[in-house]
Amino acid sequence: MDSRVSELFGGCCRPAGGGAGGALRGRGGAAPGGGGGGGSKAKKKNGRSRGGKANNPPYLPPEAEDGNIEYKLKLVNPSQYRFEHLVTQMKWRLQEGRGEAVYQIGVEDNGLLVGLSEEEMRASLKTLRRMAEKVGADITVLREREVDYDSDVPRKITEVLVRKVPDNQQFLDLRVAVLGNVDSGKSTLLGVLTQGELDNGRGRARLNLFRHLHEIQSGRTSSISFEILGFNSKGEVVNYSDSRTAEEICESSSKMITFIDLAGHHKYLKTTIFGLTSYCPDFAMLVVSANTGIAGTTREHLGLAMALKVPFFIVISKVDLCSKATVERTVKQLERILKQPGCNKLPLLVNSDDDAVTAAQQFAQSPNITPIFTLSSVSGENLDLLKVFLNILPPLTNSKEQEELMQQLTEFQVDEIYTVPEVGTVVGGTLSSGICREGENLVVGPTDDGKFLRLKVCSIQRNRSACRVLRAGQAATLALGPFDRSLLRKGMVMVSPEMNPTICSVFEAEIVLLFHATTFRKGFQVTVHVGNVRQTAIVEKIHGKDKLRTGEKAVVCFRFIKHPEYLKIGAKLLFREGVTKGIGHVTDLQAITTKENGLEESLGLGQLSF
Repeated sequence: MDSRVSELFGGCCRPAGGGAGGALRGRGGAAPGGGGGGGSKAKKKNGRSRGGKANNPPYLPPEAEDGNIEYKLKLVNPSQYRFEHLVTQMKWRLQEGRGEAVYQIGVEDNGLLVGLSEEEMRASLKTLRRMAEKVGADITVLREREVDYDSDVPRKITEVLVRKVPDNQQFLDLRVAVLGNVDSGKSTLLGVLTQGELDNGRGRARLNLFRHLHEIQSGRTSSISFEILGFNSKGEVVNYSDSRTAEEICESSSKMITFIDLAGHHKYLKTTIFGLTSYCPDFAMLVVSANTGIAGTTREHLGLAMALKVPFFIVISKVDLCSKATVERTVKQLERILKQPGCNKLPLLVNSDDDAVTAAQQFAQSPNITPIFTLSSVSGENLDLLKVFLNILPPLTNSKEQEELMQQLTEFQVDEIYTVPEVGTVVGGTLSSGICREGENLVVGPTDDGKFLRLKVCSIQRNRSACRVLRAGQAATLALGPFDRSLLRKGMVMVSPEMNPTICSVFEAEIVLLFHATTFRKGFQVTVHVGNVRQTAIVEKIHGKDKLRTGEKAVVCFRFIKHPEYLKIGAKLLFREGVTKGIGHVTDLQAITTKENGLEESLGLGQLSF
């Protein structure tokens, strides 16, 4: 895939044969010949038809032991022993989904859609509600589907969302980076979602999102800003329309979506790349204006999301300005690009609540599915479909991966630095691993001469509300008290004193040159992005070759020109210089030794095994 992402940056658009629409229709139609024998047999045996619903398959994929989706044929009057077993099962599914689980009632374990009568379904939902109360969770019916039988009694399948905030968390948290060309309506859409009021067509909704005067005057985002949208345990939206402060939104929400609003203009591209690499978004939302289609940096932002392997969905905005034919043309244009070999995605156009639920579940399970929404921030058309999708969207990592990260030593990436009156120096960023507590002693570095300095975490804030404990994967701001701000810079890392941080000026990476006007050779200077690290580096050596051309792979040795950085082997790397762009991963580090970086001398930590 990597070598073909270059088509999105500089190559031409080639439509793919076959197309994704057919693949989706195939899955949603009659049972495929290979693994669908059970589905087709059941269809003959039960006389079941699809009821005219084009995207309702006659069976679902078999139930997986892992994951947060549970199939139940019926839950009518279980014995006490059976009830306790069901509650334990629910706890497991909630743990797998980090606080969220989806129950399909009326479905056998092998995925057969059997359905229940109205009386059986009512009894089953009553039992499910008792199970949820037992574990302290809430349930929301997502959708009901009728299954046609020969019998006169109508039979239904019900899909239910069970949500419980984990005991060690205040709320479930997802980060969504917002990408798209300048003037595509990114900030306006976020303003409408988070403020709860529609736009007036002249950008009123976006004014609260801007951080600088020149952004308000020009109407263009030039910095990274964060906005929050909450959902309570019943799936209802919690935003500034009924909450005055961010603290109130946090208190009322069981699920929080943090939007990272990135710049669309090409001259702010380095800021956009920094937001994507540093803030570790779970998903990306690519906003495309219906009246201009794929223009400006749209293709480049799409390529960045693919290169960094960030799952993305697409929102076509400003549909109120266009005719239906124009919107359809933009949709087809996007579908053509998504189906081409460089992307190899399956577009899924969302037109109803049912589509939104299906899109959220399939999007999380398959990286190839790309939901497409068409909406307006002025008329509010289809805005509710996006909210339904965001409410159901599950986290990518499961509880086991989260636990493994929390067992590691503390590592916090420094992305932002502020000075707050009466508080002192404050740093913002993401906790990559471990647990960070209020009052904890850490070391920060590397400085320009490769040293690590002692500091103390005085207080922690998440989403503008106080927090005592920070866990791996969470973003927050840490107050460092009187620590000298001039000693800090973006790209530094705060780690546990027990850790042996690997810092280097020279490193090797296996790269793919996505686009370059001429040849890429020794001595070339590029801006390298690795996580929150952003610095100019020189190409010291290209192993096995004298030069590289567009689309070629090689192992390249880079040297930072200013100061050493904290890197890890395997970290994703992205570099750029003008039109030149490439991606890859770090393969080797020429680590600076203890004597060279002067850790013991600067910290007085001779007893620590740096």
